[in-house]
Amino acid sequence: MKRAVMSVLTCLWALPAGADGFQTIKDRNTFLSLVQGHDLTRTGISLKVSPSGKISGRALGRDVTGAWRWSNGYFCRELFWGARDLGPNCQMVKANGKSLRFISDQGKGIHADFHLD
Repeated sequence: MKRAVMSVLTCLWALPAGADGFQTIKDRNTFLSLVQGHDLTRTGISLKVSPSGKISGRALGRDVTGAWRWSNGYFCRELFWGARDLGPNCQMVKANGKSLRFISDQGKGIHADFHLD
């Protein structure tokens, strides 16, 4: 179970990142307009991403904390799941309605889809 959460939080879900109607978010302001006032959720996970650069929430019973910044078109985050440091990663972000897709390793890695609640 811990390995599964780790995978999701590191952006995460071992599936190829296809288009599937998702549009790439290219700037911080557009990203913030989508997440402001919403939780990012998926089964067992609920996260808040603040305009001030903080990440907070819970994942499978543990606190999630971290920081983020927008850099060269990517959501770059440093994340902790409980006491475990998940390290930094810059991720491509795509949107499709009320869903955001985070694709690790600047869009070259695996992805995780979150719902905007």
